[in-house]
Amino acid sequence: MACREAASKTHDTASSLIVVGSIALDTVSTPGAHDRIGLGGSATYFSAAAGLLCCPEVIAVLGDDFDRTQLNFLVERGVDLSSVYTKQGKTFQWQGTYGDDLAEATTLRTDLNVFADFEPNLSDRQKNCDFLFLANIIPHLQLKVVEQAKAKFVAADTMNLWINTANADLKRVLSMIDMLVLNEAEARLLSEEKSIVAAAKRIQSFGPQTVVIKRGVYGAFMMHKDAIFSCPAFPTMETIDPTGCGDTFAGGLIGTLARHGEVNDETLREGIVVGTALASFTIEGYSLDGLKRATVESLRERYRAVEAMTKFGSFDL
Repeated sequence: MACREAASKTHDTASSLIVVGSIALDTVSTPGAHDRIGLGGSATYFSAAAGLLCCPEVIAVLGDDFDRTQLNFLVERGVDLSSVYTKQGKTFQWQGTYGDDLAEATTLRTDLNVFADFEPNLSDRQKNCDFLFLANIIPHLQLKVVEQAKAKFVAADTMNLWINTANADLKRVLSMIDMLVLNEAEARLLSEEKSIVAAAKRIQSFGPQTVVIKRGVYGAFMMHKDAIFSCPAFPTMETIDPTGCGDTFAGGLIGTLARHGEVNDETLREGIVVGTALASFTIEGYSLDGLKRATVESLRERYRAVEAMTKFGSFDL
């Protein structure tokens, strides 16, 4: 399995990583395709990325209309799906459309279906995991999970909708986590700051000492305590479908931390470059097609390419 191979590079077994999020069916329209239906969901993209680095475990719910063979590639990648349960009803569905620049999706329809009654109850083993990622789900569910958990490191994602409609619950979540991952517009909205540096600093004051801001084609920005790091995006030849790139990025980042088993400035920087490289695979195909093609070897190649892009010589006046 890919995650076993990756884990063996540093330790006999990687640290435990659990993601709580959604597995969904997406209907996406882009300039190149109209109403294309495919596999989606925050936990799906996250675990597909993290599975190249460690052995993540997914907690999610499916409807009885879902064909679980669609998840076989995750199992082959080493992802633990034993806590993905099925309920009577329809699977969570999302529909969105992109403009010509493919910069941001406009949501046309969100049908929570069985996800509306999702109850993420952790076992004693899961409560004591090393790394926990709260994917982009409603803050009261994130809060329910983090209140159960005794994880060594907790990270979370959020979105504009929750910042606007569930701010109080979100602030409680932020007070209990170690890292927040969000995009640039969300960072400005949450912090009420225009500068991303000021935004990251303000978000730190809410609780998480590590703030990672996704900047799309401009890469990613991190503030870890007082240290700052910025990484460019990997230059892809063609953008097919950006859906799931943020979740892929998070899977690469947190998966790297779990692979090393520790969080420090060095592993965080490595994780951001890994997440950036993996997101470039996602953007090159519809749904998870591009990410499915990624291997440890191709990831390594893109990581080295980003590394080469950011090297420069000494400056001597």
